[in-house]
Amino acid sequence: MSNLIPRRMSLFDEFFRDLAPGFYIRPLHGEPLPQQIKVDISESDQAYTISAELPGVSKDAIHVTVENNVVTLSAEVRQEDVKRDGDKVLHSERYYGQVSRSFALPSDVDEATASARYENGVLTLTLPKKAAVAGKRIRVE
Repeated sequence: MSNLIPRRMSLFDEFFRDLAPGFYIRPLHGEPLPQQIKVDISESDQAYTISAELPGVSKDAIHVTVENNVVTLSAEVRQEDVKRDGDKVLHSERYYGQVSRSFALPSDVDEATASARYENGVLTLTLPKKAAVAGKRIRVE
């Protein structure tokens, strides 16, 4: 007996599975966003640098929140087909969704001087570390 779990196909998938290859043309959208945003995090003495992959996302759909040492990235992705006059659509696929990720850094971040840049599908955050505040000594009486 096989240990594999069978994949349930929708009625739409079953219909197109039986057609001869080449009967229809699949749209080429690329892959939708993964379940989790992939990040690289590096640290220097002054700051953290975070690179996050967000292919196909517009700059306006990216949201970054920093609170103390917790960084939250979220993005809204929308892929739509463009219909041209005179074209007959045989098969169309669209996807729409949101992906987000939160993680804690080893020390607090200075939100006031943080910066973000988005270029070629990669979001780069530069998050300066907050200056360490020396503890105040309390005199015991």
